[in-house]
Amino acid sequence: MAARHASPRSPYVRLVGTAILRPHDQLVVYKHMWHDGKPFEDQCEGCTASIWDFHDAAYLGARGISFAVLGEGPYEEMAPFREFMGYTHPWYSTHGVHDPAIAGGGVIACYLRRGGRFYLTYETTGRGVEAIMASHRLLDMTVYGRQEVWEDSPPGWPQDPTYTHWRRDGRPVPQWTRPGASPVGARPDPHCH
Repeated sequence: MAARHASPRSPYVRLVGTAILRPHDQLVVYKHMWHDGKPFEDQCEGCTASIWDFHDAAYLGARGISFAVLGEGPYEEMAPFREFMGYTHPWYSTHGVHDPAIAGGGVIACYLRRGGRFYLTYETTGRGVEAIMASHRLLDMTVYGRQEVWEDSPPGWPQDPTYTHWRRDGRPVPQWTRPGASPVGARPDPHCH
């Protein structure tokens, strides 16, 4: 569900705005879930897929918009994951932050700076996050679509339980593109949301 509203002037919003917005007045962030102390393969497959589909923010920058990832985990844990995945976007830790304008995971949020104030102007989660997932848009154009059970497909068409295509052989699918990725045991919970 999407929401547009101004946030209270919190110290966390000011910190994020000051650190990330330069030189722009607008900011789009992806709030990445993080499971403290867990290996790369046990991190959120939905967040991994979302950011994987968005490699470069050059077009946002050309329109005066910064992009960054806010991760729920400690930076010391997230930095090696970021490097393993080959992500180039700046990442910032929100570990220990409870301000709803900043904290959270599986969310796209937009901020605006006006003078010395920072506002949360838009936030979406769930299916709204798919705006960043180009591969899902392309799947929707194919004859079988996403091949998930929620789709209204004729009998006999391929369909799997929703979200199960985000993980293969114990890892989020984008991790298989990374050097050194190897099979791991299957997760008991197939989806982290």
